[in-house]
Amino acid sequence: MAASFAATFAALASLSGTAAAQPTQDAQAVVAPAPHVHLTTPWTDEALKAPVPFPEYPRPQLVRAEWLNLNGQWEYWGGKGAPDARLAPTSAPRFPEKTERVRVPYPVESTLSGVERLGEVNLWYRRSFEVPATWKGQRVRINFGAVDRLATVYVNGTRVGQHEGGYTSFGFDITPMLKPGRNELVVAAFDPSTNDGTLGKQSLKPGGIFYTPSSGIWQTVWLEPVGQAHVAKLDMTPVVGEQRLALTVRAGEAKGLQVEAVALKDGQVVGRVRGAADKALSLPVPQPRLWSPDDPFLYDLKITLRRDGKVVDQVDSYFGMRSIEVGMIDGVPRPLLNGKFVFQFGPLDQGFWPDGLYTAPTDAALRFDLEETKKLGFNMVRKHIKVEPARWFYHADKLGLLVWQDMPQAWDAETDLAVRAKTEVEWREIVDQLRSETSIVTWVIFNESWGDFEHRRMAAQFRAMDPTRLINAHSGINFAPHDEGGGDLIDLHDYPGPAAPTYQPWRIAVLGEYGGNSLKVPGHMYRPESKCCYHLFDSAAAINDAYVAQVDKLRGFRADKGLSAAIYTETTDVEEELNGFFTYDRRVKKLDFDRVSTANKALIDGR
Repeated sequence: MAASFAATFAALASLSGTAAAQPTQDAQAVVAPAPHVHLTTPWTDEALKAPVPFPEYPRPQLVRAEWLNLNGQWEYWGGKGAPDARLAPTSAPRFPEKTERVRVPYPVESTLSGVERLGEVNLWYRRSFEVPATWKGQRVRINFGAVDRLATVYVNGTRVGQHEGGYTSFGFDITPMLKPGRNELVVAAFDPSTNDGTLGKQSLKPGGIFYTPSSGIWQTVWLEPVGQAHVAKLDMTPVVGEQRLALTVRAGEAKGLQVEAVALKDGQVVGRVRGAADKALSLPVPQPRLWSPDDPFLYDLKITLRRDGKVVDQVDSYFGMRSIEVGMIDGVPRPLLNGKFVFQFGPLDQGFWPDGLYTAPTDAALRFDLEETKKLGFNMVRKHIKVEPARWFYHADKLGLLVWQDMPQAWDAETDLAVRAKTEVEWREIVDQLRSETSIVTWVIFNESWGDFEHRRMAAQFRAMDPTRLINAHSGINFAPHDEGGGDLIDLHDYPGPAAPTYQPWRIAVLGEYGGNSLKVPGHMYRPESKCCYHLFDSAAAINDAYVAQVDKLRGFRADKGLSAAIYTETTDVEEELNGFFTYDRRVKKLDFDRVSTANKALIDGR
C-alpha cells in the first residue's frame, strides 16, 4: 500500500476517521486501539482446539524424517513487570509462580495467542520438553521459523544464543545443555515495534493502511536430531539453458564430507551428482519440464551426506526449473519467463489475519489466500513488506504463482546510518534464506519513500546477492526521490488508476499498485465505521463494473504503452481497509470471481 509514513496518515485521515500521525513510534507511548469487532475466520475454531497448532513440517525444502513440534501452550510473562529482554542475562530469570498462558506460534497481540495485548515490549516464554529416546547419540538442534524482533534462547537456565531480525529463521545446537528427562526452554523476545527496526505495516498506532503489530514468536518452533556433520542448508539455482541445477549443500563440519544429490521426476531418477559439501555442484536435469503458472511442475530432490562411505545425514527437498530475465519483444523490454513474455498480474498481499495477525490460523488458511488468487485468474502475487513462513512459498511453488517479494522496511534507515547497516544485514539474510524458492522472480527493495536510501547502490547490492532474479529498486517512482535509474523495473503507483509508466531501454514498465476499490460488507468489518480506502463504492454491481473497466484499460496499456505487469490492491480487507476481494475474515467474496477471472485471463493472455 502506498505513500510515506506521515503523508499517508494525513491523506487518509478523511477516509478512515483517524487523525494524522507523525512518522515516529515510541514504545512507551502506545495508543489504545479503537474498539473493533472480533472477527473469526473459517479456521479459528480449529486453531483454538489444536493441541499442537501447525503440525505440518515447517521447512519443505529441507525435510528430516524425525522432529518434535514445540507449538502449543507455553507459559508467558509479559507486561510492565517482565525483565528487560533487550539486555537478556546470561542465565534465565526466575519466572513468577503464577504466569499467563500463550498459544505458540501466534503473536501476543492476536486473539489466537490467548494474550491479546498491544504494547508488549519484553516477552518471556517458557515450556518443558523431553528429548525422544530414539535420538540418543545424536546432536539436538532447536529451530525457530521467526521471532520478532530480538530473541534470546535458554535451555535449562543456560543462555544458548541470540538472534536479531523478525523475518528470518534461526536455530542452535542445544546438546550440551540437555539432561535426561524433563528439560526447560525459555525464550525472551524484545520487540518495541519501533521505527529503528524492520517492521513492515505494523504500527503502535494502527489505523488506515497500518495495522496491529505482531510481537514475539510468530512461526513454528521445533527440535530435530542431527549428526555432528549434517546438512544445514541447500542453495539451488535452476540453469535452464544448460539443463542443470546449480546446487551447493551447506554442511556443518563439512571437511571430508561427500554429497550425493538425486533428482526425481514422478518418482523416476533423472539426474545424479556426487561431490564435496560446501562446493558448487551441477546436477543434470535433461530435457527439463519447465515450471510456470500454467504448469507448476516440481522435481523431488534427495540429498545424502557421507563420511568415509558411511551415511551421516539424509534430507528431502524439491526444486523447479524456470528462468526469468529481461528481453526485448518488438522493441519493448519485457519480463521473459522461460524465454517467453508472460504478463504478470496479481494482487497486493498483506498477509494479515483478524484472529492471528501475522500468523495464519492454520496451514490450510495460509494456502487458502493463494488458492483463491489462482481462482481469480491471477498468475502472480506481490508479498507486501512481509516475509511469510517457508510453507507459504511452498504453496506458491506448488500452485504456480509468481512472487514479487518486498523487503520489510525500517523507517529510521532513511536517516540513521546504524539502522541502515542493520537493515542491510537483515535483507541479506532474507535473500539468502529465500534464494532457492522457485516462485520468487522479483526482489522489491523499497516501497515508495518508506525508509528508503541509496536506491542505485542497493539495486547493485541485490544484483550481486542474486543475479538470477529481477530487481525492483523503487516501487512507486512517483514518490520521492523518484526514479534514480536502478534495477530492471520502472514502477508507478496510481490510485485508483490505472496508469502506465514509460518503459526505458532494458527497464520494464510496471504498475506496482493500483485499484484499492472498496466496498462495505456489514457484519464482516473489523471497524464498522471505516471508509478506507481509496474509492468507496455503494454496491457490488458498481465495484464489479469498475474493476472490469480498470482491467480493460490495462489491456490497452499492455498493447500500446508496453506495460508488462500490474498489481491490484488487494487480496483481502485488512483491519480498516475495505478494498479486498474477500472480507478480512475470508467469509465473503466481495466481487464476482467468475467475472474477475475472465477479465484477468484476457489481460494475461493478451486478448
